[in-house]
Amino acid sequence: MITNALTVDVEDYFHVSAFAKSIDRKDWGDIPLRVVDNTQRLLQLFANSEVKATFFVLGWVAERVPELVREIAAEGHEVGCHGYSHELVYNQSPEVFRQETIRSKSLLEDIIQATVYGYRAASYSITDRSLWAIDVLCEAGFTYDSSIFPVRHDRYGIPGSPEYPYELESPNGQTLTEFPLSTANILGYRLPVAGGGYFRLYPYWVSKFGLSQINREGHPFIFYIHPWEIDPSQPRVAAHWFSRYRHYNNLNKFETRLSRLIKDFRFGNVMDVLGNLGLPVN
Repeated sequence: MITNALTVDVEDYFHVSAFAKSIDRKDWGDIPLRVVDNTQRLLQLFANSEVKATFFVLGWVAERVPELVREIAAEGHEVGCHGYSHELVYNQSPEVFRQETIRSKSLLEDIIQATVYGYRAASYSITDRSLWAIDVLCEAGFTYDSSIFPVRHDRYGIPGSPEYPYELESPNGQTLTEFPLSTANILGYRLPVAGGGYFRLYPYWVSKFGLSQINREGHPFIFYIHPWEIDPSQPRVAAHWFSRYRHYNNLNKFETRLSRLIKDFRFGNVMDVLGNLGLPVN
């Protein structure tokens, strides 16, 4: 049975890019945090199922609740970096991105007293117009990335890019291991099946079918979730109807579906899965 990568993007509901026009970043500090309780619920779920995962932690969160990061590490999970401000990479200058990325990596390493090897961009925003970010990640000491979605989307994606883990060469000729977000070939269409809103939108059998197809072809998949997705009672934000739909759709079904998924597939953290493939990760 193939071991797949289970990942958590540790951010709160008000950090999501879809709400950036509705919630000013300068007001984040005044909003009560829900990420601690929600992440602890995931930790308990994983402990009950004896599953280990990779938690890509937002630097803004780590700075305010370092004890949560320590708890994640103490439970035996891998800690990865999710940047600092959850700003889309292609909306930042290379220098701002460099400063934020190094700041967040250093912060996480100080908290857990261990090296952080993996990175995931806010909203998978490493695209054709921000591939320069790979050079920054290499310079910062990351050995793997999981930010590239090989699909076409209004906010992210590099259509036609590799679908399975590979060594990615940066514009300056450096390399790191890329674990792209998972897609399945359904009736000739490249369908995103990596988790999140897709997992909430599709009937469970569609996700299971697509993920099983990846395993049947001999490849591991990578699956992502957010702590706010198991929190159907979170505040409702006044935003564009489509953003609200994508964010709130089927939140009440998510935890049950996730529990089922963990039973139907074998999971581990990203470092272990990439190591099983013989790809360089440290």
